[in-house]
Order: sequence, then C-alpha cells, then structure tokens
Amino acid sequence: MTSATRPFARFEWMLAGRYLRAKRAESFVSVISGFSLVGIALGVATLIIVMSVMNGFRHDLLSRILGLKGHIMIEGVQTALPDYDAIAAKVREVPGVVHVAPVVEGQVMATANGASLGVIVRGMRRDDLKVMSVVSKSLAPGTLAAFAGDDSVVIGQRLAERLRLAPGMSITLIAPRGNVTPFGVTPRIKTYRIAGTFRIGMSEYDQSYIFMPLAQAQLYFNLADAVSGLEVMTDDPDRADALAGPVSHAAGPGTRAYTWEDINSSFFGAIEVERNVMFLILSLIILVAALNIVSGLIMLVKDKSQDIAILRTMGASRGAVMRVFMIAGASIGIVGTLAGLVIGVAFCANIESIRQGLSRISGTTIFDPTIYFLERMPARMDTAEVAAVVLMALTLSFLATLYPAWRAARLDPVEALRYE
Repeated sequence: MTSATRPFARFEWMLAGRYLRAKRAESFVSVISGFSLVGIALGVATLIIVMSVMNGFRHDLLSRILGLKGHIMIEGVQTALPDYDAIAAKVREVPGVVHVAPVVEGQVMATANGASLGVIVRGMRRDDLKVMSVVSKSLAPGTLAAFAGDDSVVIGQRLAERLRLAPGMSITLIAPRGNVTPFGVTPRIKTYRIAGTFRIGMSEYDQSYIFMPLAQAQLYFNLADAVSGLEVMTDDPDRADALAGPVSHAAGPGTRAYTWEDINSSFFGAIEVERNVMFLILSLIILVAALNIVSGLIMLVKDKSQDIAILRTMGASRGAVMRVFMIAGASIGIVGTLAGLVIGVAFCANIESIRQGLSRISGTTIFDPTIYFLERMPARMDTAEVAAVVLMALTLSFLATLYPAWRAARLDPVEALRYE
C-alpha cells in the first residue's frame, strides 16, 4: 500500500458523492446540505436581481433626466441671459459640445375642466425640441409641424389624462408674475391650444411639463429678448464636469455653468448609497448559507469518523481525506451558485412580466409609477457585478470547507477505532 495518492483522484470524488447522498439513517446531514444549497442559490439570485434592478432604475432615470434636460446649463449670474445666440455660437465651438439650445423656463398653474395643477413651462425652438429625441419620438405625426405660432403647446400625457384633455383642446396657464398695474402685479392668464402630447415614461415629467415655442414663452414670462439659460448637450454625459470649465470660459463673464451632476447630486448620491448598503446586507444571506456548509460538514465528519479511520489505515493520506470533504462542501457551493445564477438571470430577463403577474394575482399595484417615477420596473444586469457575486459565493463556499476538512484530516485513526 502507498500513503500517497494523486490529488483529486477518482476515488476522492466517488467518496464525496457517497457522503452527499446520505442514507435514511443519516438524512439529517443531507437536509442541512440541502438547506445550505438552497440558501446559497437564493442569496446569489436575490443579490443579482436587486443589483440589476437598482442599476436599471439608475440608468433609466438618468437617461430620461438627461434626455429632457441638458448635460450642462448656462445661466446669467443675476438676470436672464441676453445675447444668447452669440453665446451659443461660442459654446458650440468647444470640443465635445454637440448641441446648444436656448430655453425659457417658469412655473405656472395649468387649469382645464375645473381641475388645476402646478406645472413647468419650457420654451424651446421647434428644431431644438426635435433634437430632444426622448420627447420628439413619442409625439404623434404632425405634432412638431403644429408646434408654432402664439397659441400652441405640447403637454405630457399624464397631465392630459389628469386634466381630461386631448390634442386640439384648450388649456389655460396662469403665471403668478404678469402685468404691472397701478394696483400691483397681476397674474398673467392665457389660453393655449394643445398641439400634441408626449410620453417619456417618467411620471414626474409626463405630468408636470409643458413645451411652448420659444418666442411665445419669452412674451409670456416678460423676458423680451432674453432666455432663462442655455442647455448644452455633450458627446458623453460623464465628461460634463471636465467640459464645464471650457464651456463657462466660452460663455464669458456674467454667466455661470453647472452640470447635471451638480443639480442631481443628492438624488443620485442617495441611490448609490442605497445600492451599496443593499449589496452588503444581501451578501449576508450568502455568508449565512456558507456557515451552514461549515456546520453540515462538521456533522458529516463526526458521523463518518470511523470511515475516515478505516481509510487512513488502508493508506489514504491526510491530504486525500481533506480533499474528499473539500469536494463535498465545494460541490454544495458550486451547484447552489450556478442555480442562483440561472434563477437571477431568468428573473431579470422577465421581471416586468413577473411584476404584472404578481400584480394581477395579489390585486395590488407593485412598483407604482407615481412613487418610483418610472412606468416599468427596470433591470439592467452588469456583467462585472454578476461575475463578482458569483466569485464571492464560490469563494465563501470554498473557505467554508477548509476547517471541517482540516478536522477530518487531523482525525487520529486509533482514537476513532478504540471503542469499536
């Protein structure tokens, strides 16, 4: 007989498989192993699903915010921005800038059919609205052609539904600061014809934004030949901070430039913090499942101590015994991780259908768009993140096998067989 065996020999795999398929009298060990496998699978699947949903939420929210507003905003330091066309021409020459649009923006009250809502009016030129694809692609044919004159506006679909309006009908806008009279400032009230409606899929914008031709917005808000600011679109939103300096320098004195990150820093910062905290919390599920592997293997080693002693007396080395139990424990981790990966990917691929099905079964609204801004539950899997989750689960599963396997290898055959 030899005391040395080839690492991971066939008999080591055979023994590990035999130990995992326990007999009825040893079924408790198999139950613990089964719970460990299920725990790892659920932990991996849950982590993949939650991280993918949060990635999708951030991506969809960001794409809609940046689709409706510029990556960089230029405003006057104290007043509205005059000579905006000349400033826009200079900003367009900055490398990385792809589009510059003058914008007039103000808050008003919209009323129709006895209902009133606070909304934001954005005055834009028709060509600039056409470039804003997140809005223009949702417009019905002919809407952009009708977006002209002094009495046409385009409103959000949710706003139209709440005020019971349709294209061709009228909406009344009331601005708090209007004409100056001897009795003070009176509100400006004007009725506009709805040229069409847009739907970008973000409820907050679909129910609170109205687009108006730039010249009419200047007249409505008493801005004469000035605008609220210039919206700058860049070739890469992530480079907005780097381009803010050159853009501000091109705009000249009397202006200030700030990026979309400056405006939404607290919002997206909160999303990032929540994402990191959720990752840490859900990782504990995998850790608990890995600890179950430890307890299951320790019980298995104790139950199989006589078998281990006989193997040692027949020539099996300590390394061979250790590898047997490492294979047994790692098999639970690998199978559980792969099962969790399949479940997580399948769930993310069909998450909207699953949400709708659960909503029908429970009779409740899951992922209310009025609360979560978006109309569909998003899921965007990041390959690197999924790989990190899988690698973490496999690593914890492997580490969980080391101590029980080491105890099995250190078992003294004489002590184990003394009372047999």
